Amino acid sequence: MQWTVVMHNELIKRLKNRSAVIGIVGLGYVGQPLFLRYSDIGYKTMGFDIDQEKVDELNNGHSRIEHIPNERILGAVQKGFEATTDFSRAKECDALILCVPTPLSKHREPDMSFVISTTDMLKPYVTAGHVVSLESTTYPGTTEELLLPRLEENGLKVGESVYLVYSPEREDPGNPDFQTRTIPKVVGGQTEACKQVGIALYEQAIDQVVPVSSTKAAELTKLLENIHRAVNIGLVNEMKVVADRMGIDIFEVIDAAKTKPFGFTAYYPGPGLGGHCIPIDPFYLTWKAREYGLHTRFIELSGEVNRAMPEYVVSKLMDGLNDNNKSLRGSKVLVLGIAYKKNVDDMRESPSVEIMELIEAKGADVSYSDPHVPEFPKMREHSFNLSSVELTSEKLASFDAVVLATDHDRFDFDAIYEHAKLIIDSRGKYRHGNGKVVKA
Repeated sequence: MQWTVVMHNELIKRLKNRSAVIGIVGLGYVGQPLFLRYSDIGYKTMGFDIDQEKVDELNNGHSRIEHIPNERILGAVQKGFEATTDFSRAKECDALILCVPTPLSKHREPDMSFVISTTDMLKPYVTAGHVVSLESTTYPGTTEELLLPRLEENGLKVGESVYLVYSPEREDPGNPDFQTRTIPKVVGGQTEACKQVGIALYEQAIDQVVPVSSTKAAELTKLLENIHRAVNIGLVNEMKVVADRMGIDIFEVIDAAKTKPFGFTAYYPGPGLGGHCIPIDPFYLTWKAREYGLHTRFIELSGEVNRAMPEYVVSKLMDGLNDNNKSLRGSKVLVLGIAYKKNVDDMRESPSVEIMELIEAKGADVSYSDPHVPEFPKMREHSFNLSSVELTSEKLASFDAVVLATDHDRFDFDAIYEHAKLIIDSRGKYRHGNGKVVKA
């Protein structure tokens, strides 16, 4: 027992004096900002990923993520950061922070394969004195049910010889108002000793650490944050449909309502939900709730509303073309913005892609323009051999309709309005009351 206390205190000391080696597992939208932050404040950092091409790019100072400049990656490399596909080097680290995907299966159930396979690759190299922190969004119980038994397979004891933490990521790509350092960090430990180590791991890098009583509480905190947003977006998307039928501009209504200084938070409708969290996270809880005999009707209903939005946008496109004596079949349609939100290059779960597929399936010729996505990327479930169209006046005029799906600041909305024949606006950028703009 005395040995475990000494080891516990020594790990906390190394974390606090920044002599610990921090390993980030999964070098995407969450992992890259995290290793940059630890590198910036003087920690030795290592990155682990199964993508050799990505690893080579990072070691050469190049990031695939638009809002992370190459100069920042190069700076970390010059300070000693190294990316690798060799998971045996995890034994060189004191802390391992897992930032791997947690998507849904085709049956809308949690796909934990990335978490499981990553943990299985790491566990032979996790030794006494390590701390392992999971940041991937998941259902309550994941850390305890999936990670804990795997870490203890080789004779380690969580809370005594190895420390297990759950601390959900809260990255918001492209948001200029917040960065990794300034976003408060929720930390839950599998035991009290684990929580103390988790606090020491994050308090040097993050301005505010928010401890909670358990890994389950931390896991549910992340789900509540994103379910809150998903449900409110579902509400306002449904209100959009009602307002449209009544001939009312929902964006005008929201702008008026948000002048109330209490009791109202503005959420805005759109073409559907995108990103790696909001479209997915509610279904982690609905799946887990069934284990307890519960049916989360409210959450599932909002999911149904949000998933219906791409089809709603396409129906408004068809209405607009019909008013111009055209059918969707055979028309040329340009989708403006295919990233899931404005001013980023992140395509994960983007509703724009579903809109493109629906348009193509109905026999139209679909193209896209996105200044942040010059080439349509390789995606697991979607495939378009397309490049971004340059928005010249001639090009805009050549399409029968343009669908505004993502309202990037780099779009010239005045020029789009001037030269496009028909605009299907799912983002409320245009308040014009003529036949050229169809609100969607």
